Amino acid sequence: MIARTWHGRVPAAKADAYFAYLQRTGLADYRATPGNHGVLVFRRTEGDVTHFVLTTLWEPVDAIRRFAGDDYARARYYPEDDDYLLEREPLVTHYELLLATIPTGPGAR
Repeated sequence: MIARTWHGRVPAAKADAYFAYLQRTGLADYRATPGNHGVLVFRRTEGDVTHFVLTTLWEPVDAIRRFAGDDYARARYYPEDDDYLLEREPLVTHYELLLATIPTGPGAR
C-alpha cells in the first residue's frame, strides 16, 4: 500500500470551516476513487495558524493516478482552496506503508 502525504496551513480562525470544506471536496473525492483505502487527517494549531496533514492510503499506484493524474507527485487543489490556505504546497510525499506485527501476551517483547 502507498501512503500519500500532504501538508497545508490555514488561519486558525478558519480551521473548522476548512475541515468541513475538506470533507465536501478532497475527502469525498478520495472515497469515490477506486483503490483508495482511507484517509487520516491530522490537525495541530500553533498560535494563529493551524496545520493540516492528510495521509491517504492507496493500492495500487494506478489508483493515485486516477485521483491526481499522471503527474501524481503534484498536489491536487480545488478553486476554493485559496479561501482557506495560506499558501499552496506544490508537492506531496509518497511512502510505502509497512504494517508491523506487535506481539502480545505473556513474555511479548
